[in-house]
Amino acid sequence: MKISYQWLREYVEIDDLTPEQVGALLTDAGVPVEEFTPLNLGVKGVVIGHVLETRQHENADKLRVCTIDAGTGEHLQIVCGAPNVAPGQKVPVAVIGAELPGDFKIKRAKLRGVESQGMLCSAKEIGLDVKLLPKDQTEGLYLLPSDAPIGTEITEYLYLNDTVLELELTPNRSDLLNYRGVAYEVAALLGREVKLQEEHRPQGTGSASVTVQIDSENCSKYSAQVIRGVTIAESPLWLQAKLLSVGVRPINNVVDATNFVMFEMGQPLHAFDLSKVADQTIIVRQAVDGEKHVTLDGVERSLDDSMLVIADPQKVIGLAGVMGGENSEVDQATRDIVLESAYFDPATTRKTGKTLGLNSEAQKRFEKGMIDQGMVTNALLRAAELIVELAGGEISAHPVEVVKRAAEPTTLSLRTERVNKLLGTEIAEEEMVAILRRLGFEVSDVKVEGTYQVTAPTRRPDMVREADLIEEIARVYGYDKIPVTLPEGSLVQGQLSPIQKLRRSTRELLIHSGMTEVVTYSLINISNFEKLGLATAGYEKQLKLMHPLSEDRNSLRTHMLPSLVEVVQYNRNRRENDLAIFEIGKVFIPHEIDTELPQEHFCVAGLVTGSFSPIGVGEKARPVDFFTAKGIVENLLIGLGITGVSYERTELPGMHPGRTARIFQGEMTLGFVGGLHPEAEEAAELAPTYYFELDVERLLAAKHGATTITASLPKFPSMERDIAVLVDLDVPAGKLLDTIYATGGELLVNARIFDFYQGAQVPEGKKSIAYSLQYRSSERTLTDEEVTAVHDKVLEALKELYNAELRA
Repeated sequence: MKISYQWLREYVEIDDLTPEQVGALLTDAGVPVEEFTPLNLGVKGVVIGHVLETRQHENADKLRVCTIDAGTGEHLQIVCGAPNVAPGQKVPVAVIGAELPGDFKIKRAKLRGVESQGMLCSAKEIGLDVKLLPKDQTEGLYLLPSDAPIGTEITEYLYLNDTVLELELTPNRSDLLNYRGVAYEVAALLGREVKLQEEHRPQGTGSASVTVQIDSENCSKYSAQVIRGVTIAESPLWLQAKLLSVGVRPINNVVDATNFVMFEMGQPLHAFDLSKVADQTIIVRQAVDGEKHVTLDGVERSLDDSMLVIADPQKVIGLAGVMGGENSEVDQATRDIVLESAYFDPATTRKTGKTLGLNSEAQKRFEKGMIDQGMVTNALLRAAELIVELAGGEISAHPVEVVKRAAEPTTLSLRTERVNKLLGTEIAEEEMVAILRRLGFEVSDVKVEGTYQVTAPTRRPDMVREADLIEEIARVYGYDKIPVTLPEGSLVQGQLSPIQKLRRSTRELLIHSGMTEVVTYSLINISNFEKLGLATAGYEKQLKLMHPLSEDRNSLRTHMLPSLVEVVQYNRNRRENDLAIFEIGKVFIPHEIDTELPQEHFCVAGLVTGSFSPIGVGEKARPVDFFTAKGIVENLLIGLGITGVSYERTELPGMHPGRTARIFQGEMTLGFVGGLHPEAEEAAELAPTYYFELDVERLLAAKHGATTITASLPKFPSMERDIAVLVDLDVPAGKLLDTIYATGGELLVNARIFDFYQGAQVPEGKKSIAYSLQYRSSERTLTDEEVTAVHDKVLEALKELYNAELRA
């Protein structure tokens, strides 16, 4: 919002302050002034001159020699090349010694042999913004009114001795988009009175000559005032100067008056040519889909039923709160006008402007919802008085008002103790009340149960709760007066939660195992589940998005496998075949009732394919297999300190029926590991691929209370014995290993499978499994007799429990 310092002086006493001091005052109160722009760009010594006569230059066809009365006591001879110079004109004259913008100084000179005692100036040469002036005022000399006083400084006559303050307003302070609001702000900060007449009485007599009808909920109040017998002409210079200072192009006395009142009081207004309004009836309604309307900029626009329009019984004559129509425009032939002042729905106004690509000063105010509904009619009356003053005519009857919803002032409770508690101050109650009253708030004379009742003016719809009142007090009291204190309270050192620690440890352990972490989308497509054989056993129920950005990401995943398979496919398409990847992410399990939020579970999932380890010189590639994936899982669980883990063969959707095992700790399932089903590998065009998935929350439960113990290096040698046994095919090798550990006692420190065989030399229905057992004592060197005794017990237990036969 641009604010002219000289214009603001008319509403509040600030003669003792410079524009910069006013800006500092506002900035300190939370209304930053972004820029100070002087209107005088360096003009000195330029006065109003009268062109007495002109003659053709003897030596130049395009130059004229002019005799000028510049109020200096003698006539000046000035050579001028402007095509529009003529006797009788009043023009800006830069006399000898004058300065123009750009540090250009006027000196005595000769042009083609003729002496020139100054320079006649154009609008651009004296620093005016030519973009805001009529075309005829930008070509050649800047022509002044015939009554302009000769010899007067041009900066004084054109009101250029001014500075414009540009306020950087936050959305909640749109009440400052007018001089009335800024005047109240400055007056409150200085403790002075506002010199602005806000109440205006209706002037007209007789019966109403216009009918108003509101047929939409998007307009709560509409006022119309008819003025007859106006004469459309240029606005006086003072009014043009005020509009130019805030960046608005002057049009004519009627339009300029409505713009002036909008900037003065914050209420947008519009003038229609009454003769162009059918049946002198104004209807506020929603547009009809496909309805056409030509706006003031000459562009035909297609409307829809979301847009609010001003119409008569035959046609649309304006877009409510956005722009008027060409078919009702005030022009030179206009004699009777009807003024509009209203309150339109902010959201509707904003949507209309955005859809049609329009942006106006009126729209900017309406769409922010900061129009003072209590000022709608007063602003109309103020504009009507100004138009009669500038354009003549007579106000016809009282304004016509239609009110759908009256504006109700907001009354809030204010606890003075709460003010000081929140601000950390000791402001006296009397000062709080005085501050609010200076801002235009009504404050009850007495407190009731320690609380004042405060009624906010209708120009401040941003006041909705007690904290807003406290902020107003703080701003005007002065942020710099609020004492600075250090925060108090007990400080607690931040730390990771148990599950965060577990996820971090898991990530590090898997990376150290040679895997690479990936981060994938939680959104997938259900077709990926079907390809991988997961569209069963509960995985098929997906939580779908109502408005997905793409069909490839339309559902929340219930399984981690499809996300990792996407990564593998992407890399294989780029000839990266050896992959070992993992992700720690969430799966989302929907409830039976779709409106309930899904259950979210953190999982750690890994996938290996191709060759797992790097290929060395002379070494063949080692394809991944079940034991590769199982080994990664075992290293992870050991690293987390999770013991007592067992594996049990199982069948799961999408997994190989003979190469998949569930992972248990006691009765609790931690997850599973295994190969993908051949059909899934074929559908996804994958090489043999192995996958594991573990529930993070269950890992945390399995780890609870566990400690990781690092043993010291052994002092005594170990002894190794091998066992190769024949057992039935359905006997799990893990069960045999559990029995070996249970029977071996303290002397058995390690046991592992090192061979598996099933073939011609093994009876049908049997398999051969070989184990390597390592015995050691931490106290002494073991003897053969001690090891043999324990080893025989192990053999006996295997024979008794599993009918195992020692293989020669």
